Amino acid sequence: MGPLLVPGPGEGNGVSVPAAPAADPALRVFGAPIRAWFAQNFGGATEAQARGWPVIAAGRHTLIIAPTGSGKTLAAFLWGIDRLLHRANAPDGVRILYVSPLKALVYDVERNLRAPLVGVQRMAERLGEDVAPPRIGLRTGDTPQSERRLLARQPPEILVTTPESLFLLLSSKAREGLRTTEAVIVDEVHALAPSKRGAHLLLSLERLAEICAVDPQRIGLTATIRPAQEAARFLGGDRPVEIVDVARPPALDLSVRVPVADMERVPAPPRPGGAILGELYSAQAGAPPAERGIWSALYPAILEEIRANRSTIVFVNSRGLCERLCQHLNELAGEELVRAHHGSVSHPQRAEIEDGLKRGSIRAIVATSTLELGIDMGAVDRVLLVESPRSVARGLQRAGRAGHGVGQVSVAHIY
Repeated sequence: MGPLLVPGPGEGNGVSVPAAPAADPALRVFGAPIRAWFAQNFGGATEAQARGWPVIAAGRHTLIIAPTGSGKTLAAFLWGIDRLLHRANAPDGVRILYVSPLKALVYDVERNLRAPLVGVQRMAERLGEDVAPPRIGLRTGDTPQSERRLLARQPPEILVTTPESLFLLLSSKAREGLRTTEAVIVDEVHALAPSKRGAHLLLSLERLAEICAVDPQRIGLTATIRPAQEAARFLGGDRPVEIVDVARPPALDLSVRVPVADMERVPAPPRPGGAILGELYSAQAGAPPAERGIWSALYPAILEEIRANRSTIVFVNSRGLCERLCQHLNELAGEELVRAHHGSVSHPQRAEIEDGLKRGSIRAIVATSTLELGIDMGAVDRVLLVESPRSVARGLQRAGRAGHGVGQVSVAHIY
C-alpha cells in the first residue's frame, strides 16, 4: 500500500481556500473539505479511485482489483471518512473496520490515516465548516491491556486490526462496540483467499454481520487476482459484489545477475598479508575463516548496488540469512548502512527501521516476507532478491516494492 497522504504546498499556512467545485468529476461524491484537501494534495484521482468511489458511495459491496501504488486504500477509506466528519453527536461505536492479514501493514495504515484526517480538518476550518474528525483505534496482538480496555470502553469510529484480533474482539465484551459497524475493509484479498486464515476471517465477518443492525458494506482490496469472480465470491459469500477491475500488467525492469564470470571457478576472498600469512593472522586474532564460494563475491556486488541508489530493499528467504547478510554488508561498508527487518524484530524497532529508510538515514533494509505486502516504505529505488523467491507471485510482490507509485517502473535484480 502507498502512502495515504502526499504533503501538499501551503499546508498549515492559514491561506483561505475557496469552496469551489472540484474540477475532477470523481470528487463530486464528497463534501467541500475533502474535495479541497484532495485537490491540494494530489494531481487527480487514479483509475481505481475514480471507478471505485461511485460504487462505494452507492453502498454496494465492492472488490477493487488494482496494481500496487494505485491508491486502493484511499479509495476504500475516503467515502467513510467523509460521512464520519459530520457526526458530531453520534453514539460511540466502530463505524469503519479495517482488517489486514499483516500486522506491520495494520500499523502502517493506522499511522497514515492520521495525516489525511488532520489535513481535512484544517481544510474544513479554512472553509468555515465545523467537523468532528473520527478517532482511530488499533488492535493487534501487541496492543497493551490498558489500551484494549480503553478500546472496549470507548470504541473508536475507525478500528484497524488483524483477522486474529477481530476473532478475539467478537469473542469478548468488546464486541458491543462493533455493533455499529457500517463498512468493513478487507485488504490483501489475494493473500487471504487461498488460505485457512481467509476462511477463518470470513467466518468472523459473518459473526459480525449477525450482531449488526444492518449488514456492513464489504470493501475488498487486492492486487491482480484471477479468477476475479471467485475472489468476489470469497469476499461476499452469498452477497452480490461489484468488481472494479483496473488491473494492468506491472511495469517491470527485471534482471538476473551473477557476481562472478564463472560460477565453477569462484576466486577465493583476499586475506590481509597474502594467503598463508592471512590464515595465520586470522587464527591468532580468533576471527572465523572468510566465507568461500559465491557469497564472498556477492557481498561487494550488493553493497555496490546499495551505494548507487538512495533506498534499496534486499529480500532473502530466512531470518538467519537476513541477519548474516546485514552483518556482512555493514562490516564491508565500515558503517551501519543496512538494517535487518523480519518477524522477530519488535514493532518499535521495525517502525524505527522503516522511518530510517524513508528519511534516508539508512540506505537499505534486508528483509524477509515481512515487507512483501503493501507496507508504506516511501520511495524505494530498487529491490534486490538474494536466491530464488520460490514462486512467481512472491517474486512479483517483492519486485513491486520498488517504484511503488502510479506509473512508476519497478526495478528488481535477482542474484
